[in-house]
Amino acid sequence: RVYECRVLDINDSSDMASEVEFVRADIRDMDAVVSACKGVDVVHHNVAQVPLAKNKRLFESVNLGGMKILLEACKVNNVKKLVYTSSSAVYGVPQKLPITDTDPEPCPREAYGTAKLAAERLCLEYVKSGLDVSIVRPRTILGHGRLGIFQILFEWASEGRKLPVLGNGDNIFQFVHSDDLAEVCIRAGEREGHSIYNCGAENYGSMRELLQTLCKHAKTGASVRSLPMSLAVMGMKLTSKLGLSPLGNYHWLMYGRSFYFDTSKIKRELGYTAKYSNDEMICESYDWYIANRDRIHYIGEGVSTHRSAVKQGILNLVKWLS
Repeated sequence: RVYECRVLDINDSSDMASEVEFVRADIRDMDAVVSACKGVDVVHHNVAQVPLAKNKRLFESVNLGGMKILLEACKVNNVKKLVYTSSSAVYGVPQKLPITDTDPEPCPREAYGTAKLAAERLCLEYVKSGLDVSIVRPRTILGHGRLGIFQILFEWASEGRKLPVLGNGDNIFQFVHSDDLAEVCIRAGEREGHSIYNCGAENYGSMRELLQTLCKHAKTGASVRSLPMSLAVMGMKLTSKLGLSPLGNYHWLMYGRSFYFDTSKIKRELGYTAKYSNDEMICESYDWYIANRDRIHYIGEGVSTHRSAVKQGILNLVKWLS
Protein backbone atom coordinates (compact mmCIF):
# COMPACT_ATOMS: atom_id res chain seq x y z
CA ARG A 1 0.00 0.00 0.00
CA VAL A 2 1.08 3.59 -0.63
CA TYR A 3 -0.48 6.41 1.41
CA GLU A 4 0.12 10.09 1.96
CA CYS A 5 0.28 10.48 5.75
CA ARG A 6 -0.16 13.33 8.17
CA VAL A 7 0.50 12.85 11.89
CA LEU A 8 -0.89 15.04 14.67
CA ASP A 9 0.83 14.59 18.03
CA ILE A 10 2.17 16.58 20.95
CA ASN A 11 5.51 14.74 20.52
CA ASP A 12 7.48 14.30 17.34
CA SER A 13 9.53 11.17 16.73
CA SER A 14 13.11 10.77 15.58
CA ASP A 15 12.20 7.64 13.62
CA MET A 16 9.27 9.20 11.72
CA ALA A 17 9.69 8.93 7.96
CA SER A 18 10.70 12.23 6.32
CA GLU A 19 7.82 12.07 3.84
CA VAL A 20 5.25 12.08 6.67
CA GLU A 21 3.75 15.51 7.32
CA PHE A 22 3.90 16.31 11.02
CA VAL A 23 1.55 18.62 12.94
CA ARG A 24 2.49 19.35 16.54
CA ALA A 25 -0.75 19.94 18.42
CA ASP A 26 -2.92 18.76 21.30
CA ILE A 27 -5.96 16.63 20.49
CA ARG A 28 -7.98 19.10 22.58
CA ASP A 29 -7.13 21.99 20.23
CA MET A 30 -10.23 22.21 18.02
CA ASP A 31 -8.75 24.53 15.38
CA ALA A 32 -5.59 22.44 14.99
CA VAL A 33 -7.51 19.16 14.77
CA VAL A 34 -10.00 20.51 12.21
CA SER A 35 -7.11 21.82 10.13
CA ALA A 36 -5.21 18.52 10.36
CA CYS A 37 -8.25 16.58 9.11
CA LYS A 38 -8.66 18.67 5.95
CA GLY A 39 -8.31 16.60 2.78
CA VAL A 40 -7.98 13.36 4.75
CA ASP A 41 -9.83 10.20 3.72
CA VAL A 42 -9.10 7.99 6.74
CA VAL A 43 -8.27 9.09 10.30
CA HIS A 44 -6.64 6.69 12.76
CA HIS A 45 -7.20 7.91 16.31
CA ASN A 46 -4.50 6.60 18.67
CA VAL A 47 -4.23 9.52 21.09
CA ALA A 48 -4.83 8.60 24.74
CA GLN A 49 -3.91 9.53 28.26
CA VAL A 50 -2.78 6.09 29.46
CA PRO A 51 -3.40 4.39 32.87
CA LEU A 52 0.04 5.46 34.12
CA ALA A 53 -1.32 9.01 34.37
CA LYS A 54 -3.65 8.00 37.23
CA ASN A 55 -5.57 11.22 36.61
CA LYS A 56 -9.35 10.98 36.11
CA ARG A 57 -9.63 14.56 34.87
CA LEU A 58 -7.00 13.95 32.19
CA PHE A 59 -8.71 10.71 31.16
CA GLU A 60 -11.92 12.66 30.67
CA SER A 61 -10.41 15.70 28.95
CA VAL A 62 -8.05 13.81 26.60
CA ASN A 63 -9.72 10.45 26.03
CA LEU A 64 -13.29 11.71 25.97
CA GLY A 65 -12.99 15.45 25.27
CA GLY A 66 -10.38 14.85 22.58
CA MET A 67 -12.63 12.22 21.00
CA LYS A 68 -15.49 14.73 20.79
CA ILE A 69 -13.27 17.28 19.05
CA LEU A 70 -11.93 14.72 16.57
CA LEU A 71 -15.42 13.44 15.72
CA GLU A 72 -16.54 16.99 14.99
CA ALA A 73 -13.42 17.60 12.89
CA CYS A 74 -14.09 14.44 10.86
CA LYS A 75 -17.71 15.46 10.33
CA VAL A 76 -16.81 19.00 9.24
CA ASN A 77 -14.20 17.70 6.79
CA ASN A 78 -16.34 14.84 5.41
CA VAL A 79 -13.75 12.25 6.40
CA LYS A 80 -14.70 8.92 4.86
CA LYS A 81 -13.57 6.72 7.77
CA LEU A 82 -12.46 7.05 11.38
CA VAL A 83 -10.73 4.15 13.12
CA TYR A 84 -10.64 4.54 16.89
CA THR A 85 -8.11 2.54 18.92
CA SER A 86 -9.98 1.95 22.16
CA SER A 87 -8.86 -0.47 24.91
CA SER A 88 -9.61 -3.85 26.40
CA ALA A 89 -9.92 -1.95 29.71
CA VAL A 90 -13.54 -1.25 28.74
CA TYR A 91 -14.30 -4.85 29.79
CA GLY A 92 -13.08 -4.40 33.35
CA VAL A 93 -12.67 -7.84 34.96
CA PRO A 94 -14.28 -10.28 32.49
CA GLN A 95 -16.80 -12.73 33.92
CA LYS A 96 -16.55 -15.02 30.88
CA LEU A 97 -13.60 -15.96 28.67
CA PRO A 98 -12.77 -15.73 25.89
CA ILE A 99 -14.50 -12.42 25.25
CA THR A 100 -16.37 -12.56 21.93
CA ASP A 101 -17.94 -9.89 19.75
CA THR A 102 -21.40 -11.08 20.86
CA ASP A 103 -20.76 -10.79 24.62
CA PRO A 104 -22.76 -8.37 26.79
CA GLU A 105 -22.06 -4.66 27.19
CA PRO A 106 -18.54 -3.86 28.52
CA CYS A 107 -18.26 -2.90 32.19
CA PRO A 108 -15.05 -1.01 33.09
CA ARG A 109 -13.84 -1.00 36.70
CA GLU A 110 -11.62 2.09 36.81
CA ALA A 111 -11.42 5.63 35.44
CA TYR A 112 -9.27 4.93 32.37
CA GLY A 113 -11.55 2.19 31.04
CA THR A 114 -14.62 4.28 31.87
CA ALA A 115 -13.34 7.20 29.77
CA LYS A 116 -12.44 4.91 26.86
CA LEU A 117 -15.91 3.34 26.88
CA ALA A 118 -17.55 6.78 27.05
CA ALA A 119 -15.53 7.73 23.96
CA GLU A 120 -16.77 4.58 22.20
CA ARG A 121 -20.37 5.50 22.98
CA LEU A 122 -19.74 8.98 21.61
CA CYS A 123 -18.51 7.36 18.40
CA LEU A 124 -21.75 5.40 18.15
CA GLU A 125 -23.75 8.63 18.37
CA TYR A 126 -21.84 9.99 15.38
CA VAL A 127 -22.34 6.73 13.49
CA LYS A 128 -26.08 7.35 13.80
CA SER A 129 -25.59 10.76 12.20
CA GLY A 130 -23.74 9.25 9.22
CA LEU A 131 -20.03 9.19 10.16
CA ASP A 132 -18.34 5.86 9.38
CA VAL A 133 -16.43 4.77 12.51
CA SER A 134 -14.79 1.45 13.37
CA ILE A 135 -13.58 0.70 16.88
CA VAL A 136 -10.57 -1.55 17.62
CA ARG A 137 -10.10 -2.88 21.16
CA PRO A 138 -6.53 -4.20 21.49
CA ARG A 139 -5.18 -6.42 24.20
CA THR A 140 -2.06 -5.14 25.99
CA ILE A 141 0.35 -4.00 23.28
CA LEU A 142 3.94 -5.22 22.92
CA GLY A 143 6.56 -5.03 20.15
CA HIS A 144 9.62 -2.97 19.26
CA GLY A 145 9.61 0.34 21.10
CA ARG A 146 6.84 -0.54 23.57
CA LEU A 147 7.94 0.18 27.12
CA GLY A 148 5.98 1.83 29.92
CA ILE A 149 5.49 -0.66 32.75
CA PHE A 150 7.25 -3.39 30.74
CA GLN A 151 10.50 -1.44 30.96
CA ILE A 152 10.59 -2.34 34.66
CA LEU A 153 10.35 -6.07 33.92
CA PHE A 154 12.94 -5.76 31.15
CA GLU A 155 15.37 -3.94 33.43
CA TRP A 156 14.95 -6.54 36.17
CA ALA A 157 15.44 -9.36 33.65
CA SER A 158 18.64 -7.72 32.37
CA GLU A 159 19.94 -7.60 35.97
CA GLY A 160 19.16 -11.26 36.62
CA ARG A 161 16.42 -10.44 39.16
CA LYS A 162 13.28 -12.37 40.02
CA LEU A 163 10.23 -11.33 38.00
CA PRO A 164 6.98 -11.41 39.99
CA VAL A 165 3.76 -13.21 39.12
CA LEU A 166 0.66 -13.15 41.32
CA GLY A 167 -0.35 -16.48 42.79
CA ASN A 168 0.84 -19.33 40.60
CA GLY A 169 1.00 -17.07 37.58
CA ASP A 170 -1.25 -19.47 35.70
CA ASN A 171 -3.61 -16.72 34.57
CA ILE A 172 -3.95 -16.77 30.77
CA PHE A 173 -2.95 -13.38 29.41
CA GLN A 174 -3.13 -12.39 25.75
CA PHE A 175 -1.06 -9.60 24.23
CA VAL A 176 -0.98 -8.08 20.76
CA HIS A 177 2.04 -6.99 18.73
CA SER A 178 2.01 -3.37 17.58
CA ASP A 179 2.51 -4.48 13.95
CA ASP A 180 -0.52 -6.80 14.14
CA LEU A 181 -2.59 -4.03 15.69
CA ALA A 182 -1.49 -1.59 12.97
CA GLU A 183 -2.49 -4.05 10.25
CA VAL A 184 -5.91 -4.57 11.81
CA CYS A 185 -6.45 -0.81 12.02
CA ILE A 186 -5.39 -0.32 8.40
CA ARG A 187 -7.74 -3.05 7.21
CA ALA A 188 -10.57 -1.65 9.32
CA GLY A 189 -9.94 1.72 7.68
CA GLU A 190 -10.29 0.16 4.24
CA ARG A 191 -13.56 -1.58 5.07
CA GLU A 192 -16.77 0.39 4.67
CA GLY A 193 -19.25 0.32 7.51
CA HIS A 194 -19.19 0.53 11.30
CA SER A 195 -17.81 -2.41 13.27
CA ILE A 196 -16.07 -3.22 16.55
CA TYR A 197 -13.03 -5.52 16.60
CA ASN A 198 -11.34 -7.26 19.54
CA CYS A 199 -7.67 -7.61 18.63
CA GLY A 200 -5.10 -9.99 20.12
CA ALA A 201 -2.51 -12.70 19.48
CA GLU A 202 -3.51 -16.15 18.31
CA ASN A 203 -0.77 -17.95 20.22
CA TYR A 204 -0.60 -17.10 23.94
CA GLY A 205 -0.43 -18.73 27.36
CA SER A 206 -0.02 -17.99 31.06
CA MET A 207 1.79 -15.04 32.60
CA ARG A 208 4.28 -17.42 34.22
CA GLU A 209 5.07 -19.04 30.87
CA LEU A 210 5.56 -15.63 29.27
CA LEU A 211 8.00 -14.40 31.91
CA GLN A 212 9.86 -17.72 31.91
CA THR A 213 10.32 -17.25 28.18
CA LEU A 214 11.69 -13.76 28.83
CA CYS A 215 14.10 -15.06 31.49
CA LYS A 216 15.36 -17.82 29.21
CA HIS A 217 15.80 -15.34 26.35
CA ALA A 218 17.65 -12.79 28.50
CA LYS A 219 20.24 -15.39 29.63
CA THR A 220 21.05 -13.40 32.78
CA GLY A 221 19.96 -15.85 35.45
CA ALA A 222 16.62 -14.09 35.93
CA SER A 223 13.76 -16.26 37.17
CA VAL A 224 10.08 -16.05 38.04
CA ARG A 225 8.85 -15.63 41.59
CA SER A 226 5.29 -16.09 42.92
CA LEU A 227 3.75 -13.46 45.21
CA PRO A 228 0.56 -14.01 47.24
CA MET A 229 -2.29 -12.68 45.10
CA SER A 230 -4.40 -10.91 47.74
CA LEU A 231 -1.44 -9.41 49.61
CA ALA A 232 0.27 -8.22 46.42
CA VAL A 233 -2.91 -6.61 45.05
CA MET A 234 -3.49 -4.86 48.38
CA GLY A 235 0.05 -3.50 48.35
CA MET A 236 -0.13 -2.44 44.69
CA LYS A 237 -3.43 -0.66 45.28
CA LEU A 238 -2.21 1.17 48.40
CA THR A 239 1.17 2.28 47.04
CA SER A 240 -0.46 3.42 43.79
CA LYS A 241 -2.98 5.53 45.69
CA LEU A 242 -0.20 7.05 47.82
CA GLY A 243 1.82 7.93 44.72
CA LEU A 244 4.68 5.62 45.74
CA SER A 245 4.34 3.29 42.74
CA PRO A 246 4.03 3.94 38.99
CA LEU A 247 1.31 1.30 38.73
CA GLY A 248 -2.20 2.51 37.96
CA ASN A 249 -5.54 1.02 38.98
CA TYR A 250 -5.73 -1.05 35.82
CA HIS A 251 -2.40 -2.72 36.56
CA TRP A 252 -3.25 -4.02 40.03
CA LEU A 253 -6.73 -4.91 38.87
CA MET A 254 -5.63 -7.15 35.97
CA TYR A 255 -2.00 -8.32 36.30
CA GLY A 256 -2.91 -11.55 38.08
CA ARG A 257 -6.14 -12.29 36.20
CA SER A 258 -6.87 -14.08 32.93
CA PHE A 259 -7.90 -11.99 29.94
CA TYR A 260 -8.14 -13.01 26.31
CA PHE A 261 -10.24 -12.33 23.22
CA ASP A 262 -11.84 -14.52 20.60
CA THR A 263 -10.49 -12.90 17.42
CA SER A 264 -12.61 -14.76 14.85
CA LYS A 265 -14.37 -11.55 13.77
CA ILE A 266 -11.07 -10.07 12.55
CA LYS A 267 -10.45 -13.18 10.47
CA ARG A 268 -14.01 -13.19 9.16
CA GLU A 269 -14.41 -9.49 8.29
CA LEU A 270 -10.83 -8.31 7.72
CA GLY A 271 -9.21 -11.53 6.50
CA TYR A 272 -6.35 -11.21 8.98
CA THR A 273 -4.70 -13.51 11.51
CA ALA A 274 -2.16 -12.16 13.99
CA LYS A 275 1.42 -13.09 13.06
CA TYR A 276 3.15 -12.71 16.43
CA SER A 277 2.83 -14.96 19.48
CA ASN A 278 3.13 -13.71 23.06
CA ASP A 279 6.60 -15.25 23.31
CA GLU A 280 7.86 -13.67 20.10
CA MET A 281 6.70 -10.19 21.01
CA ILE A 282 8.06 -10.21 24.59
CA CYS A 283 11.50 -11.25 23.30
CA GLU A 284 11.46 -8.63 20.55
CA SER A 285 10.41 -5.92 23.00
CA TYR A 286 13.18 -6.92 25.40
CA ASP A 287 15.81 -6.90 22.64
CA TRP A 288 14.70 -3.43 21.53
CA TYR A 289 14.97 -2.19 25.11
CA ILE A 290 18.50 -3.57 25.57
CA ALA A 291 19.63 -2.10 22.23
CA ASN A 292 18.17 1.33 22.99
CA ARG A 293 18.48 1.58 26.77
CA ASP A 294 21.14 4.31 26.71
CA ARG A 295 18.93 6.72 24.77
CA ILE A 296 15.64 6.06 26.56
CA HIS A 297 14.35 8.89 28.77
CA TYR A 298 12.10 8.76 31.78
CA ILE A 299 8.51 9.79 31.24
CA GLY A 300 8.15 13.54 31.29
CA GLU A 301 6.81 16.45 29.29
CA GLY A 302 7.40 15.93 25.59
CA VAL A 303 8.20 12.23 25.98
CA SER A 304 5.88 9.48 24.79
CA THR A 305 4.75 7.22 27.65
CA HIS A 306 4.80 4.06 25.55
CA ARG A 307 8.41 4.52 24.46
CA SER A 308 9.81 5.74 27.76
CA ALA A 309 11.25 4.37 30.98
CA VAL A 310 9.19 4.48 34.17
CA LYS A 311 10.41 5.69 37.55
CA GLN A 312 10.08 2.58 39.70
CA GLY A 313 9.36 4.21 43.05
CA ILE A 314 8.66 1.67 45.77
CA LEU A 315 9.00 -1.15 43.21
CA ASN A 316 12.75 -0.75 43.72
CA LEU A 317 12.19 -2.30 47.15
CA VAL A 318 10.52 -5.31 45.55
CA LYS A 319 13.49 -5.65 43.21
CA TRP A 320 16.06 -5.64 45.98
CA LEU A 321 14.06 -8.01 48.17
CA SER A 322 13.92 -10.46 45.27
